[in-house]
Amino acid sequence: METIVSKVWPQWDGTLEKRSGGWNNTTYIVSGNGRKGVLRIYDTHRDRGKIEFEHAVLLELHKLSLPFGTPLPVQAVDGATMVQLEEVGGKFACLFRYMEGDSPTKQDTRYYESFGMAAGQLTSVLAGIDPVLQPVYRPYYELRQAYPLCTEETVRQLCHNPPEVLGDLKAELNSLYQAYVNIADSLKELETLPHQLVHGDLNASNLLVDTEDHSRVAALLDFEFCTYDLRAMDAAVILSGLLGLPEEQRIIREFCLGFSRSVTLTDDELTAIPTLMLLRKVDVFLHFASRYLEGTDGAEVLQEQTRMLAADLIQLSAGTADILDILREEQNKVGRG
Repeated sequence: METIVSKVWPQWDGTLEKRSGGWNNTTYIVSGNGRKGVLRIYDTHRDRGKIEFEHAVLLELHKLSLPFGTPLPVQAVDGATMVQLEEVGGKFACLFRYMEGDSPTKQDTRYYESFGMAAGQLTSVLAGIDPVLQPVYRPYYELRQAYPLCTEETVRQLCHNPPEVLGDLKAELNSLYQAYVNIADSLKELETLPHQLVHGDLNASNLLVDTEDHSRVAALLDFEFCTYDLRAMDAAVILSGLLGLPEEQRIIREFCLGFSRSVTLTDDELTAIPTLMLLRKVDVFLHFASRYLEGTDGAEVLQEQTRMLAADLIQLSAGTADILDILREEQNKVGRG
């Protein structure tokens, strides 16, 4: 990889340190010549259009004066912001400027109001961005088209007659299948809600907090799944991941307070939030089921995700109504203000 950087981004030539984590990409910290960057190798697709759209959005965001950072792709010697690596099976690689900040820990929950503010501000500015290019990723509610390997029959068979490696998870798979069936009946009505560009995968793993002040979000990361979708989807994605956290009621309220300062959702959007939260969980299941079916992941990954997602469904069932009440309260406070 050092050879690739020195050839494609010679001004950034230096040492590479591999970073842990991430399901879809491999990343390295590049240090040298007084510069620091992040090299990303796209592991799960060879689709140039997906990366071009992501980079087009990021370059437009860079033109704005935002109170938080967003990734900035670095041009290679040929002016492109990506390179295809034939030596590693044709995978694409790109380099981003390094952004200062810390990954939040599970124990530190002080940043959620700031996270809400950043998510709301991002939602507002994405509404006005035109990257010119057409997105490749489909909106969340187009589940069937987004995961062609996961036909209704395939999902039914996987969940009702799982392979031996998933045999201990029949109850969990059944609950996920029921969620899949239930959500399928609600997808068509979502198409009438407001649409715009969305990040698509906002969560605690895709942000940095200020090194000196962990209550402030310093950057929002990983725009790989950015696409045109429902305006309310980013908020629903985040909220779907907050159940079960320590002091969840406080965290949810602080996030909703921050988000509501920039975005006022319609009554129809608010009503749809529980459906969108469930849709996020079903989408994640189909994502990892597809990876298993195509051989990208071993069975252990789907096992882990199935356990976690089935537990998430139980928490959603118990806590979604409270989340919606809190979000409505905070939206109404801002509206009255």
